[in-house]
Amino acid sequence: MNNKNLSLIIPVVIIILILIGNPFYIVEEGKQAIITQFGQPIGDPITSAGLHLKAPFIQKITFFEKRILEWDGFPSEIPTKDKRYIWIDTTARWQIVDALKFFKSVANERGAHAILDGIIDAAVRDAVTAQDSFEVVRSTNRLRELIEKQKAEQEDEFIDEGALATIKMGREKIREEIVKKAKSDLGPRYGIELIDVRIKRVNYIEKVRQNVYERMIAERKRAAEQYRSEGRGIRAEVEGKTEKELKEILSKAYKHSQEIKGNADAEATKIYADAYSRDSKFFSFLKTLETYSTTVDKNTTIILTTEGEYFKYLTNISP
Repeated sequence: MNNKNLSLIIPVVIIILILIGNPFYIVEEGKQAIITQFGQPIGDPITSAGLHLKAPFIQKITFFEKRILEWDGFPSEIPTKDKRYIWIDTTARWQIVDALKFFKSVANERGAHAILDGIIDAAVRDAVTAQDSFEVVRSTNRLRELIEKQKAEQEDEFIDEGALATIKMGREKIREEIVKKAKSDLGPRYGIELIDVRIKRVNYIEKVRQNVYERMIAERKRAAEQYRSEGRGIRAEVEGKTEKELKEILSKAYKHSQEIKGNADAEATKIYADAYSRDSKFFSFLKTLETYSTTVDKNTTIILTTEGEYFKYLTNISP
């Protein structure tokens, strides 16, 4: 093989070796990268998307997200200042802002989650244990105002003891304290920016929930008994009023009927008197006949002397 052929083969071999070593890499949109050489990072992070070069064989590329990432914590049982245990479930959003620091400190997202677990959990515990349970649950005093309105309108509903307390911090301010504390503890050393922390769910532990349910049941039974008692009182009042009105109506009706009967008797007496004054014998005759019809029937047997006054008109009838 002459020198001319060798000079042509060597560049081709070098090019092939370079291509085998893959000197090109692509940074996708939403990604960032760092170059490591023998396991150690070199240079600044690559944050611009596109095609880039690296030394083949000896350099490797590690990619990281530039987009906002999600962190979800495990629900934790935390005691509050008023000695109530509650379950707190939190979530957070974070971002890698310095890929070089991130790689040196936590290496990958799993390591970042471990760091966030400790820092956010500690911040949540510090914030929750310093406040009463109603401060964690509520954000405003709107519930208190609503309850005061219900009480003014005499609407008897179950009211938890924390509902009437005036909040000073509230859930939203406690959340802001958690974010502030977590950001302070996280600092810039990890290359991570904590964007926000949210409380997904707050609930009492099972024992406390059971006590609350029992109190609600007892309160409902008490309210139901109160309603029944008020109903019985209203029924007795209505029945008493109805009976009183009935007696008044009957009394007035009886009085009115007696007045009518009295007037009728007076009118009848007047008519009888007028008739008697006109013809006393005829009047006596009519009254005697009325007596016959009312005192004697087919089932009546009367033994009287024919000379008695009772049958004088029967015995003295002229043919």
